[in-house]
Amino acid sequence: MSILGRVESETGEEEIGAGKRLIRVGDDRGLSLFERLSYRLHRFGWRTPLHALRLRGKVPLKLIAVPKDPIAGDKAAGEALLEGVIRHGGTEVPVPQFDFATLGYAADFSDYLQSFAWLRDLSAAATRERGAVRAEGLMRKWLAAHADEVSEPAWRADLWGRRILFWTAYAPYILSSADPVYRSSVLYALARGARHLERGADKAPPGLARIAAWSGVIAAALVVQGGPARLRTGEVGLSRALGVSLHDDGGLVSRSPAEQVSVVEILGQLRGVYIAGRRDVPEWLTDALSAGVAALLSITLGDEALSSWQGGNMASRRRVAAAIEGAGIAVRPLRQARGWGYQRLQAKQSILVFDAAPPPPPRSLSGACASTLAFEFSDGPARLIVNCGGAGDAAGALPAELSFALRTTAAHSTLTLGDRNSTAIHEDGSLGKGVAEVELVRDETAGVARCEASHDGYVRRYGLVHERRLNLSSDGRLLNGEDRLIAAGRKRKQETIAFAVRFHLAPAVEVTSTADGQGALLRLRGGAVWQFRCRGGQLAAEDSLWIDGEARPHASLQLVITGETPSDGMTISWELKRAG
Repeated sequence: MSILGRVESETGEEEIGAGKRLIRVGDDRGLSLFERLSYRLHRFGWRTPLHALRLRGKVPLKLIAVPKDPIAGDKAAGEALLEGVIRHGGTEVPVPQFDFATLGYAADFSDYLQSFAWLRDLSAAATRERGAVRAEGLMRKWLAAHADEVSEPAWRADLWGRRILFWTAYAPYILSSADPVYRSSVLYALARGARHLERGADKAPPGLARIAAWSGVIAAALVVQGGPARLRTGEVGLSRALGVSLHDDGGLVSRSPAEQVSVVEILGQLRGVYIAGRRDVPEWLTDALSAGVAALLSITLGDEALSSWQGGNMASRRRVAAAIEGAGIAVRPLRQARGWGYQRLQAKQSILVFDAAPPPPPRSLSGACASTLAFEFSDGPARLIVNCGGAGDAAGALPAELSFALRTTAAHSTLTLGDRNSTAIHEDGSLGKGVAEVELVRDETAGVARCEASHDGYVRRYGLVHERRLNLSSDGRLLNGEDRLIAAGRKRKQETIAFAVRFHLAPAVEVTSTADGQGALLRLRGGAVWQFRCRGGQLAAEDSLWIDGEARPHASLQLVITGETPSDGMTISWELKRAG
């Protein structure tokens, strides 16, 4: 990535100077053949007598300390668990029929179970005395299914990392039994898992999984066993994992808001482990957590929930707030992202989040979206312009065909050319050629927040660059936009090319089109009205849909400006103005 024209602000935040900033897509390859082979050999080694010998060692009689989980759980999910139902991401399983050895659960549900994240929810709904009965019953089921056999998914590095964080934080729920054999079995499994993890954390995929794995190693060193040697290994490993997984502005390389929430949660938990172990929190960890929270805040809208990017949705407002509060660090939202790529424009109660970067590389995120130059916009707590969203953490909650469609450029509030994606999405789900570079200029002089970005995703096919300019007034009541198509590269033979500029609307927005086909009145829930006007194409209101924070689709509308551009390009201008 090349960054041009950067200067430092008075607050220390890096500003974008008068010149353009160029953002290039990172390593666009998936895992190499060598990496895949190496991981398969690593998993094969789990079955060998040598690995079994490596897992032997002393069993702790008790934990050195019990960390406090700073993240508040979901009380409703905890109450359901007390009533005998495991509920997560749209999946429900009765506890009596549940078996940890059962395969076929949705990936998010399986990870929720195997990581023991449900302990957090249980604690939000029950006292230790009441919750321990349910927790111990499920723990016994896990021990029977997975304690002795090292296999996936149960022994996956990222799951062991998260499991160590949860087992130690909720030890009163799983270790309060008077049965010495059961208690010894839990501590024995914990010790073996820590040894397994220490040798395999770096084999986890870079990103969220590797951060979770190394966090578990550190937690084991501080509150289980392992001492200074394991702690040094864990800190070196986590520092290295953060370096390859996070941009220097705190955003994950995957550019996934859903994963960003998880990273903040994990690092917040790890900070609590250091405190419980009476150790100073390393400065590099505090810096990573601070930057991660700022990046997370940068993609929230006026309702304090997430904007929808990279297959995610608004998520739970409660979960986002709990992650931020649990981090224990007060920071402001990151406005001017670098690698994270999301530009935040805010004036009074109006907030706009703009995707001004290429899609993440395939090795960082499967299911990435062709969303470059799309934006979301809110007026106070009311969402106005949105993207269609996605299943987020609730993998499998939506039909595969719908999930695929939600990744397209047309499912985002931006321009499409020739009914093509700005970055190709192959039938196997991988991303192909398209946006490789984004040029960005940002300026906030004279009280107006201006952001201009362009991408090259249509240059190869149509010889046109898409440039979007956004200007948000100082009072937040006027958003001017301009979408320009500029000739570049080798031109195609088409005399004209069809375009569509889409503005997906939140479900609560009512639309009244004007008679001239150039405008519409948008009424938000609560009575606020915004006037939309455009030039350069014909405006129509069409059906759309929006995915909520529980991965449920809702019928909505979209404004679409359509027309045809000559091969040398054209300009489509539009504005949103708050009435009254």
